[in-house]
Amino acid sequence: MWSFIKSFLPAWLATFLVASSLHTFQVLNALSSIGVEISSTEWLSTAWKDAVGLLPTYGIIIAIALLLAFGVVTIIRKYAIKHDIKKPRFITLTSVAGASSIAVALLAMQPILNVTLIAGARGYDGFLLQCFAGLLGGFIYGLLRATSESGALSNR
Repeated sequence: MWSFIKSFLPAWLATFLVASSLHTFQVLNALSSIGVEISSTEWLSTAWKDAVGLLPTYGIIIAIALLLAFGVVTIIRKYAIKHDIKKPRFITLTSVAGASSIAVALLAMQPILNVTLIAGARGYDGFLLQCFAGLLGGFIYGLLRATSESGALSNR
């Protein structure tokens, strides 16, 4: 369990911070494109405020989405090992699962909340950038898990 937590928390944090920062970038970039002048200090201040403001909602949504995705990957991996199927590449699976979990979460929020909670994900490019954040988190999770498992196996 400790190995999971040590892998999950950095993955979740990276996913959330990158997703939040990309959201802020998308929104402020759209404002800049219509002539609103935004200083570097305002960009940083807004990114910080967005991260703090999104943490209780989007942060939790990301955590739940990643937990579900990594749970599915674990089931698939155990099934493959049990049935002597060639070992799937764990980091690839977790990366795809991370990106997919963010896509599903964003797509599910629209009909449930009747609004796209993440303004930076309303366009196609913003949606893909949010999925990239999930891909990055999945990669970090897979890398940390694979590293901790190989270390645990070599200690036996």
